[in-house]
Amino acid sequence: MLSRDADSIYWMSRYLERTSNIARFLDVNWHLTLDVPGQFGEQWKPLVITTGDHSDFEARYAQESKENVIHFLTADEKNPNSILSCLIAARQNAFAIRDTIPTEMWEAINVFYHYSVQACRNPRKIINDPEKFCAEVKWRNLMIGGIAWDIMAQDEAWRFFRMGRMLERADKTSRIVDVKYFMLLPSIAHVGSTLDYAQWGALLRAVGGFQAYRHAFGKISPTDVVRFLILDHDFPRSILYCLTEAQISLHEITGTRIGYFTNPAELQMGQICAGLSYHTIEEIFEQGLHEFTDDIQARINHLGKAIFDTFFSRIPAIDQSAEQ
Repeated sequence: MLSRDADSIYWMSRYLERTSNIARFLDVNWHLTLDVPGQFGEQWKPLVITTGDHSDFEARYAQESKENVIHFLTADEKNPNSILSCLIAARQNAFAIRDTIPTEMWEAINVFYHYSVQACRNPRKIINDPEKFCAEVKWRNLMIGGIAWDIMAQDEAWRFFRMGRMLERADKTSRIVDVKYFMLLPSIAHVGSTLDYAQWGALLRAVGGFQAYRHAFGKISPTDVVRFLILDHDFPRSILYCLTEAQISLHEITGTRIGYFTNPAELQMGQICAGLSYHTIEEIFEQGLHEFTDDIQARINHLGKAIFDTFFSRIPAIDQSAEQ
C-alpha cells in the first residue's frame, strides 16, 4: 500500500472518530445541565481545556460561555479540532482514497460532510439544541464504522483505518475522564456527593457505556467507573481495549509478532500496552487520576509521531532493534 494512501485512510479515520468524541464531550456537559440544576451544571471551560485548544479559544473569544464553547467545538472553521473542521479534513482524505475505500463509505462521509456544513450555517440552532446535533454526529459515525466492519476488505487499508480509530478513541476517552475528575467538581468537599455521582453517570452516558457499566458493576462507584473506562478488556471505548486493538492492527500491518518490535511504532505501542495491562486501579489512584491520564495522552501523542515516522514520513525511521 502506498504510504500516502495509508496516511490518508489513517487520518480520515482519526478525524471521523474525533468528531464523534467532541460530540461526546459536549454530551457530558449537556446531560449535566439536565441532571444538575444551577451553577454546578453549567461548566463549559473544562471542555476547551481538555481538548488542548484553550489558548486559541481565549485569543478569539471574550467569554467561556455555553454559546461560545459550543460554537468553538462544533462550527468554528478556524478551530482545527472543531467538528466542522475535522469533517472537512476527513472528507478531503476520503476523496484522495475514494478508489480504495468502499463506495458506500465515501458516500456516507460525503453526505455527513454536507449535513454538517448545512447545520453549521445556522450555529444558533446547534447552540439551542446541541443534543440533537451531537446525536446526529454520533449516529453517522456509527454508520460509517458499520460500513467499514461489514463490507471493507480486511487488508492493510482496513488495518490503518482501525488503528487510527482506536488510537483516537483511547486519547479522547482519557480526556473525557479528565474532564470529570480533574475539572468539574467545585471542590474536594463534593467528592462522594450527589453532584459527584450525577457527573459520573453523565460521563458513562457520554461514552455510551451506561448500560454496559450497570450490567457489569451495578450501582455507580467512582472507582468502578474509572476501572471500567480505563482497564476494561471488553468495553470498546475503554483505553486498554482501544490500545490493544490498535496494537493488533499495527502488528498485522508489519507482520511482526506481538511481544517483538522492529520499528519505533511497535516499540512504543508495546510499552504503553504492557504498562497499562499490568496497572491496577489502586496504582492509578495512588499516582493521581489526572496525572495518569495526562501521561497516557502524552504517550499516545509520542506514539502517533512514531507511527508517522515509521509509515508516512519520507525519511525512513531508524530500526531500533539493531541497537539492542
